[in-house]
Amino acid sequence: MLPPTPRLPEARALIEMDRYFVLHAPRQTGKTTMLRTLASDLAAEGDIAALSFSCERAGTVGDDIGAAETILLKSLRRAADLSGWPEELLPPNPWPQNPVRTQFGEALSAWCRRCPRRVVLFLDEIDALQGESLISILSQLRDGHNIRPDGHPFPASVVLCGLRDVRDYKVASGGTPGRFSPISPFNIIADSLRLGDFTADQIAQLYDQHTQATGQEFTKDAVDQVFELTQGQPWLVNAFAHEITFKMGVTGTIGDRQVEDAKERLIRARATHLDSLAARLHEPRVKRVMEPIVAGGPYTDRSNSDDLSYARDLGLITQKPPPQVANPIYREVILRVLGDLTEQNIHADPHSFVLPDGRFDLPRLLEEFVVFWREHGEVLIQQEGYHEAACQIILMAFLHRLVNGGGYLDREYAAGTKRLDVLVRWPYSGPDGGRLMQREAMELKVWRPGADDPKPEGLAQLDRYLDRLTLTTGALVIFDRRPEASPWKERGGFEQATTPSGRQVTVLRV
Repeated sequence: MLPPTPRLPEARALIEMDRYFVLHAPRQTGKTTMLRTLASDLAAEGDIAALSFSCERAGTVGDDIGAAETILLKSLRRAADLSGWPEELLPPNPWPQNPVRTQFGEALSAWCRRCPRRVVLFLDEIDALQGESLISILSQLRDGHNIRPDGHPFPASVVLCGLRDVRDYKVASGGTPGRFSPISPFNIIADSLRLGDFTADQIAQLYDQHTQATGQEFTKDAVDQVFELTQGQPWLVNAFAHEITFKMGVTGTIGDRQVEDAKERLIRARATHLDSLAARLHEPRVKRVMEPIVAGGPYTDRSNSDDLSYARDLGLITQKPPPQVANPIYREVILRVLGDLTEQNIHADPHSFVLPDGRFDLPRLLEEFVVFWREHGEVLIQQEGYHEAACQIILMAFLHRLVNGGGYLDREYAAGTKRLDVLVRWPYSGPDGGRLMQREAMELKVWRPGADDPKPEGLAQLDRYLDRLTLTTGALVIFDRRPEASPWKERGGFEQATTPSGRQVTVLRV
């Protein structure tokens, strides 16, 4: 385990300044571990009573403010009882009785009044609270925060920790994410910190601990591959190592081949973290963000900025523009989840696309896709929830169904690119028995109503993609979404074209 507190040194500085602030990050990034470690370190120094407790159970009672207050105080009491502190540091037992909507704040005041140390409180899973309960707790914290300068006893520092930034708590409680009013319970926050993902060096440090304990090494290529696939997302970094060392039972040195195998296993298994991520895709706020990313379209709605912030807080997309999926693992999961419906309609045998020499027959796959598109495309587009990205999702599902049995698909897509890049990697044995890798590149474009033919732009984009991959040929697939497009039964024409740099490529219009 990496030491938690060096990952966020600003937290300690804000606590020493008696600030109230938010710590947020996606699930499974180490927030709870950091809070517990920081609370333990502060308490051990002798002048602070720092306590971390979870608000999760209080989220089950919804708008019942009294019940939420009671559960929060019970959770706080339990955490204090388990702390091992001397009696004089513990909260009063029982808590003083006060009217609903004041119980939580008055209880904290009573504790601070009797405690000889400064009290620092970490409210973990704060965004589990809902509606009126969330507003009431934040209001009580705000009131206590504001009367501290008058000598009123109240926690010196409070840290609200959850998935989302404070602006989103207003949305969760039924408000709008606009500017907070001076009397808003949301205006006590001095700062908002985000717990970041691991760097490549931190992954190497973490995996080296495994090597020191067991003698089993991760090669540099393996570490680099894990960083590339996860972009440092902590749950994924740990999941890769667990999958390889425990579930796959690899006993020797771990290289990039084992990492590649683990990637496919994790995606296919749709472990809890990935499954909960996939469940978010059909939330309206998430869909409004993800659909342009998959379709390669622009963001034109100014109000979409709050949806983008929400998706960033969930860890679905990168923190900086242009918006794109946070890491290659998520890219794979998202397209596979969205393509589930299409995959159920594909009956072709994947093994029939393997040539006698072991290579993959991509031209035949595209011919089979034309047959599939003529028969099912119109219905699948109408049924696809991500309507603007339907063509890309359907072809990706077709490729995944037929390539995944023995090869790999690498997909690149982002908002504003107006394309989706695809690389098929197919391992096979050469004449001497050595392992070779066939690589086939494709570019996907959509001809939308009112737009010009995207072929010239697509050829230029494919040219740059092939240049980056050092490939001499590829395929450009153009989906025609115009009302005046050919009838469905007549779609699927192939032609040869030349890219700006002179590469000969195949163009498929469907």
